[in-house]
Amino acid sequence: MSEVEGQQHPISVYFWVWGLLFVFSAGSYAVDYMALQGTLRWTLILVFMFLKSGFIIAIFMHMVWERLAMVAAILVPMGCLLVFIALMVLEGNNTNITRDTFFSPAAFVPIEHGVEH
Repeated sequence: MSEVEGQQHPISVYFWVWGLLFVFSAGSYAVDYMALQGTLRWTLILVFMFLKSGFIIAIFMHMVWERLAMVAAILVPMGCLLVFIALMVLEGNNTNITRDTFFSPAAFVPIEHGVEH
């Protein structure tokens, strides 16, 4: 008899995660359906997105059952990208604040021609 390499995971785990992905997707659509706006909208959308991607990576890509080195090799670069994106957002906000401060119409002093001081 030949022995099968690897592990066999119960199919119920996949069905539970599949159901959770539907629930998270429904929550994401509910945010849009309820017409939430502003920071709450984007926070909820990002939370649902990270939850869905986390479950997909953990269960369907079998990261839960991998060695720590493999998990680190995949998750550390993604974490670095998130840090760089956060830094770019902060820099973009700083640039916008600087432009609003120094290039707004209130920052310009009108020049009066023909007036002697």
